[in-house]
Amino acid sequence: MQPFEKLRTFEKVVLINLKLEKEGSIMSFELSLDDGRFLVKLVRKTIMMFLETQKKCPIPMDTPTKLKEKRGVFVTLNSIKGNNKHLRGCIGYPMPEISLVEATIESAINSATRDPRFNPVDSQEMEHIFIEISVLTPPTQILVSDPKNFVNEINVGRDGLIVERGLYKGLLLPQVPVEWNWDVEEFLINCCMKGGLTPDAWLIEGTKIYKFSCIIVKELTLDGDVVLEDMRKQNSS
Repeated sequence: MQPFEKLRTFEKVVLINLKLEKEGSIMSFELSLDDGRFLVKLVRKTIMMFLETQKKCPIPMDTPTKLKEKRGVFVTLNSIKGNNKHLRGCIGYPMPEISLVEATIESAINSATRDPRFNPVDSQEMEHIFIEISVLTPPTQILVSDPKNFVNEINVGRDGLIVERGLYKGLLLPQVPVEWNWDVEEFLINCCMKGGLTPDAWLIEGTKIYKFSCIIVKELTLDGDVVLEDMRKQNSS
């Protein structure tokens, strides 16, 4: 698919999602702890299988029906040793292009082996890597009469952002500004820079800003114990 075709598809889905959001169907999606455990175990199995065989894990026969729905998702890998934590990979699908289970498998492989910021993960390192899965709501465009008003439409702690200008696009998940203690303006600035844009690109007429939220599945132990955090329900600003 060519860049302009992807752009048209992105905008079409966003317009559809404005209608879905008004109808409440975006907020109706839920994950249970069992769903979270299933996804985390699938990510770990997928990565180990790919590292050992270079083959992609098939979609499990016992995949819950809701995980076969089309959803955007990001898989984040954090290496944790004692009190030291650092990112080892984070790649995903911003848009609901394919089923959640398939997108999770693809994102797991890409995060572990194809994040251009890091060397590929190895199997021994997986003993210290904890998995975080962010299941996204579809992005909706923020419409304002003056770019300065973007700051009034974004909720830090609930919203993730996509900044788009021409062929440049930056994305930051909802948990990122919380972890870095950013305010809304800092969030916008860093999202612009993530996409290769100037820090003030969000203030330039014609720049498009989209927001989304997510349900986060965090792996607590290597045997699959997880916790869920629904960023859609956060009201901090």
